[in-house]
Amino acid sequence: MVEKNNALLIFTRNPELGKVKTRLAKTVGNEKALGIYLFLLKHTQQIAKKINGDVFVFYSEEIAEDDIWNDGKFSKKIQKGNNLGERMKNAFEEIFRLGYKKAVIIGSDLYDLTTQHIDDAFQKLEINDAVVGPAQDGGYYLLGLKQLHPTVFQQKKWGTNTVLRDTLQSLHPLDVALLEERNDVDVYDDIKEHPAFQKFLSK
Repeated sequence: MVEKNNALLIFTRNPELGKVKTRLAKTVGNEKALGIYLFLLKHTQQIAKKINGDVFVFYSEEIAEDDIWNDGKFSKKIQKGNNLGERMKNAFEEIFRLGYKKAVIIGSDLYDLTTQHIDDAFQKLEINDAVVGPAQDGGYYLLGLKQLHPTVFQQKKWGTNTVLRDTLQSLHPLDVALLEERNDVDVYDDIKEHPAFQKFLSK
């Protein structure tokens, strides 16, 4: 039997007009917000297909049959649960049940994320119980585990600046490695001066 080591879980929203990057859309409009989200999805796909491991894409609403995740590198799943915490917990649980030793979850809205960040996370899990990538807004952009710790996903105020702090408290006293802080794309201020997004903002 082939040993299953690394699994990358990508949480993605189905890209529908008016349903993605809603906070960003308040400033740039729904069409630009959708264009930016599709751009971020493509970036995530490009870096994910180069990682050392298997990749699972978890859709928010329904599995799309014909999209950028059709490459044989990606396995398609659906998110299950009533809130973000439940959906992440269930995704980790499913992947560990498949026999993977290390699982790392990311979103699909971080232009500053590279393949190296993800491979580093798997590397840190060799000697740590968990790895966390802190986001500048007080959340996290990456979480890696070697086994399920349900409390990590419970009683968190998702989308607020307390998520990182509360998650680290839930992981105590495990050995936790931190990656470098990164900025995900949620609001206009996150992209207004970023060179990669000027082509959207200047239209």
